[in-house]
Amino acid sequence: MKKILKLVLSVIVVVFAYAAYVNLSKILPFYDQLTKDRVRTEINLQSKEQSTATYVGSQKCSKCHEENHKSWSHSRHPKMIQDFKADPSVLVADFSKLPKDANFKLEDATYTVGGKFKQRFMIRKDVDNKEDYVLGNYQWNVETKKWQSYKSWKYWYKDAYPHENEQHPTSRACDGCHFTGFMSREIRVETGIACEACHGPASLHVENPESQIYKASLSDPGRQNEVCLQCHMRNRDIRMKDKNMSEIYGDARDYPLGYEPGKALSEFKYVAPFILGQETKEFYANGVGKKNRMQGNEFVHSMKGKHGITCINCHNPHTLEPTAQKNTGNDLCMNCHSFGSLIGPHQSSLTAHTRHKEESKGSLCVECHMPKVGKHTSKSPHTVRTHVFGFITPKETRDFKMPKETNACFSCHKDKTLDSLQKDMEKWGMIGWDKR
Repeated sequence: MKKILKLVLSVIVVVFAYAAYVNLSKILPFYDQLTKDRVRTEINLQSKEQSTATYVGSQKCSKCHEENHKSWSHSRHPKMIQDFKADPSVLVADFSKLPKDANFKLEDATYTVGGKFKQRFMIRKDVDNKEDYVLGNYQWNVETKKWQSYKSWKYWYKDAYPHENEQHPTSRACDGCHFTGFMSREIRVETGIACEACHGPASLHVENPESQIYKASLSDPGRQNEVCLQCHMRNRDIRMKDKNMSEIYGDARDYPLGYEPGKALSEFKYVAPFILGQETKEFYANGVGKKNRMQGNEFVHSMKGKHGITCINCHNPHTLEPTAQKNTGNDLCMNCHSFGSLIGPHQSSLTAHTRHKEESKGSLCVECHMPKVGKHTSKSPHTVRTHVFGFITPKETRDFKMPKETNACFSCHKDKTLDSLQKDMEKWGMIGWDKR
């Protein structure tokens, strides 16, 4: 009898051990990351040695980091600012359709800005005998294949500049994020987002590889994300914490001037303000972003951000994949999540979790947890996926006055109302106290 009892107990232990292994096996590789002591946001993590280094450009990096350089060179980051005269293929705008009241022609421009969703054009106009640019009064909407009016001053700093593009230099708006080196040193070392935009100035590292550059992946999760948040988080000029807009008239910046990777971003960046329940030009009233480049604003409030998941847990920092064009389906999410696991989905199968057929759009993780809620311009379709990750119910969409097209359910079931879709979810038992 005792032998049988021991055998039963052994089987139970093995079963529980296996269940624990299945539940924890995907989490264990991230244990060190998720349990690291958090470094206070005001602490400077850049080495004193690197703070004396200068920017040298990505070609210097390619000699030793050939694979990473090759991966990066094919991503969108180095293509944010491009010389179309050197490479005409980067031009996506149709200048045969340029409106007659445009204040520029193709030959007037020096650089393109973007090209994936919209393309703007930089015209040389120096300020105080220093190299500078302004943006043309029309931009090409890649998604609609049309030109549309563009007023660079119309954003939050509309009270800080004259209301004409010719008086709004890109050195105060675009250049901090789109030219490597400009954010911290106000020097256009390289067009686009290059190696040193994420790793900091590398002159000493090039001279002596033992001299370390900043590697965000070695920092605690909260601080690791700051390399991405320097640009992928909407902000205000940090001087607005204690100054009026009139006091920085003509110099308001749309980037954290002075920041370098490793430094405390909170010392340089004043995050775009938001109060729950109040809709702004950037946020819906529930905190979901309306625009592009708001991944950080949303992510830091998400369950993933709060628990120590980082940008590079999902995105390769050099290729940037997965992207909208190179989506890996559910595979990426299931690297960490699995059916019946501690972190979900808690159901036993995909169809049990989604109530949709396995091969349907309704069973894709991103369609429900990262619906397209934002736009790249006011005249663009909704193509920017939210990084809140929590499911936005039909009722929440209605209550916070979000366009119904942004709701994951309605985006497919346009023949139904938000109320009827909400009732369907309630019948399924998928709505709890937190979503009522």
